[in-house]
Amino acid sequence: MNCRTTAIECDAALVEFGRRLRAARLASGSTQADVAGQLAVSKGYVSRLEGGKARPTAAMARRLAQMCAIDADSLLLLAGRLPEDVQRILSTRPVQAAALLRSAFPLAEERTEVAQVRDGIPEPCYQVVGGDCFDWMQRQSANSIHAIVTDPPYGLKEYTAKEKTKLRRGHGGVWRLPPALDGSVRRPLPRFTVLNDSEVQQLVEFFNKWAALAMRVLVPGGHVFIAANPLFSHLVYAALIESGFQKRGEIIRLVQTLRGGDRPKNAHDEFRDVTVMPRSCWEPWGLFRKPCEGRVQDNLRKWKTGGLRRISAEQPFFDVIRSSPTRSGERDIAPHPALKPQAFMRQIVRAALPLGEGVVLDPFMGAGSTIAAACAVGYASVGVENDAEFLAMAESAIPRLAALTAAGNDKVRTSRNDSYRHGGQANLFA
Repeated sequence: MNCRTTAIECDAALVEFGRRLRAARLASGSTQADVAGQLAVSKGYVSRLEGGKARPTAAMARRLAQMCAIDADSLLLLAGRLPEDVQRILSTRPVQAAALLRSAFPLAEERTEVAQVRDGIPEPCYQVVGGDCFDWMQRQSANSIHAIVTDPPYGLKEYTAKEKTKLRRGHGGVWRLPPALDGSVRRPLPRFTVLNDSEVQQLVEFFNKWAALAMRVLVPGGHVFIAANPLFSHLVYAALIESGFQKRGEIIRLVQTLRGGDRPKNAHDEFRDVTVMPRSCWEPWGLFRKPCEGRVQDNLRKWKTGGLRRISAEQPFFDVIRSSPTRSGERDIAPHPALKPQAFMRQIVRAALPLGEGVVLDPFMGAGSTIAAACAVGYASVGVENDAEFLAMAESAIPRLAALTAAGNDKVRTSRNDSYRHGGQANLFA
């Protein structure tokens, strides 16, 4: 699925419509030409339907449901058409129907940014969802997401309501406020070393559950890029592997932060030549893949996944990326404590879809840096966030972050997938 052509191509629901239609056709042993003959349409139209690039009429959706033995209501809704009885309810009792839906689905608050046309170029679409990612992922169809790129709450404790309140007050709790350096005020950092054994076990259970859901929603060959830290990466990696993911390596983000390098707390003068932990100069991103169906080439043909998108015909995607800390201009747009820079995010998001087609999910969206990066490289995406303040921040920040160049200034980039200039990755060994 390529966002550069039309808004329809970016509609995740239409993609799922096409996936179900194709699965039903293959299960019946029919070809696209067979279906086209029965419907008296062209084979090309059937191909566009299966690719999520054409929206059928309600009558056509019902005919397809009957022909393929698929539930008509679900197919109509995926096609963006309401069943007739639902339309009558909404038209005759709109207030009662709306109130009932809101009370029945309090966590399913979803906001969709439709594609906009700027200078004749359709902008990529995305969807942000307010709610718990576990609930959202559970509701999604299996094999409906093509890649996951996310920076999860590694300590869990740091994003509880109690600790977020302390963070927003500017003092206390898990969040450490590093001292100013050369007049520059530094961002708060979570102190993972304060977690006790019980909290570590909660982290393990959290990611075991999450990894199982990720395995279900990803298509075969789909990759997970997951931000980590050296203290707990092994626990999260183990959860993904136990759920069936293949570890494909790590992406090393070379960036120096203020994490580590401190002398023993309350004994700085006594042990002036001692560092408790090394100063961090890199950030690991775990890279995992759901097993392919057959060979990689077969998986690429069927699911559009299985590998990583090259930088160019001459250069593959590298696993070491030089990166500066997030620039102040981006933090002004989205003052989230864990905001990642667009210059880095666009490189890994672009690599996540080997053919430039599909939907990228960030289940721990935060301020929306992954979603903004997906927009910048022309991919459709979905972000889920359960914190109302961060959700509002993301809704405001995503279009503004996406409009920045990777270098961080305010020049507007083009959203044409093939013409996007991501800056590439420096070859460290040239």
